[in-house]
Amino acid sequence: MRLVIMADTHLPKRARDLPSGLWAAVDAADLVIHAGDWVSAALLDDLERRSARLIGVYGNNDGPDLRARLPEIARVDVAGLRIAVVHETGPASGRERRCAARFPGCDLLVFGHSHIPWDSEAPGGLRLLNPGSPTDRRRQPCGTYLTADLTDGRLDAVNLHEVPQSAAGGPA
Repeated sequence: MRLVIMADTHLPKRARDLPSGLWAAVDAADLVIHAGDWVSAALLDDLERRSARLIGVYGNNDGPDLRARLPEIARVDVAGLRIAVVHETGPASGRERRCAARFPGCDLLVFGHSHIPWDSEAPGGLRLLNPGSPTDRRRQPCGTYLTADLTDGRLDAVNLHEVPQSAAGGPA
């Protein structure tokens, strides 16, 4: 099973659209995960149309229209992998311990908010992934998103994809 993981898209404030390479990955994926800060419900509509399956949550920049359609926290079992998705996890310091306590029984926690890619493992085995942002790189050299493969309840081949800012439809 092929996964695409994104967050902090901030459309149309930070870019006009998602990068074409990310759309191609969405079209080829079995599951798309968005960890909040969509900003526009139009992106949710587009991802619902183009995704084989979509799991999303709202973020702190998402208004009432998105909050009415998305949960703050999503928990799903996908092919034996217990996944939680949330926008914000608090400061980087102590994140693994805090998230392991907040999301017991989960194998994978996908989060956003910082726009900074993150891949770590908490005591007890919870994997934490933040895909960064494909459209608002902040202090990063470029925009980013993740792809991964899910095989027999295991997450394999997690890849961070870099997006040149000009490809994100925003300023270079």
